[in-house]
Amino acid sequence: MTTSTALTTCDISLRIGTEIRADKADLLSGDHAGALRELLELRGVLVFPQIGFTDEEQVAFTETLGTLATERKGEKVYNVTLDTTVNKQADYLKGSLYWHLDGTMNEVPILASLLSSKVLPSDGGGDTEFCNTYAAYDDLSEEDKAAIDDLRVVHSTWTTLMYYEPEPDLKTLQAMMAIGERELPLVWRHRSGRKSLVLGCTAGHVVGMDRRAGTELLVRLREHCTQPQFVYRHQWSVGDLVIWDNTGTLHRARPYNADSGRLLNRTKLQGEEPFA
Repeated sequence: MTTSTALTTCDISLRIGTEIRADKADLLSGDHAGALRELLELRGVLVFPQIGFTDEEQVAFTETLGTLATERKGEKVYNVTLDTTVNKQADYLKGSLYWHLDGTMNEVPILASLLSSKVLPSDGGGDTEFCNTYAAYDDLSEEDKAAIDDLRVVHSTWTTLMYYEPEPDLKTLQAMMAIGERELPLVWRHRSGRKSLVLGCTAGHVVGMDRRAGTELLVRLREHCTQPQFVYRHQWSVGDLVIWDNTGTLHRARPYNADSGRLLNRTKLQGEEPFA
């Protein structure tokens, strides 16, 4: 019989983020999986400082928490970098510099993402920020909640394209438009009874609302969600692992030089709940 050591946890701030200290072997055994899933739903972001997982260990750890979601070509690990020699889709990642939710084009968005740092810019930059939209929704006035609870928003990847390439060539624009668009609820009603906000750079316009008024609403809600009390900014050290709950946490990378070599490796947990 084996025994596992307890998790040591420390909340990073009142509304978002918890730092986890635990033995690597215990994490890989799955003994803490239930507790970590509960913490993730409650706190939005979990940080494992310098845990130093290999790719194989990160995959194994991910699978203790749920079902691993593979990439389009079946890869278990995705290289997050702006270096096109490492990731041929690096240009697409320019959109990650803006607040977003992963998987808005999917019927069921991913449950969570796990990022581990491998190479960091020597000249600084490249932090990752997270904001808790569960907490942000809870803090809205009852009047604001009533006004937005039934609204729907059209999301698309070509809306994101306009953030980082406002004058794209036609071929690039058509490729993004071919991905399609999805109409999603502005307020996601979860099976747990909680509610979160579905926002970010994929959000194009509010259905049935004047474009100007709809855009103002989306920006106002984004500014509300990204107030300091709802935000955690992670300053990476090599070997860190960060998990975030994609069902209620927006995130973005902070600017860094594309030739800096910055490399984070990502695994994902398959979604368990459609937008509703």
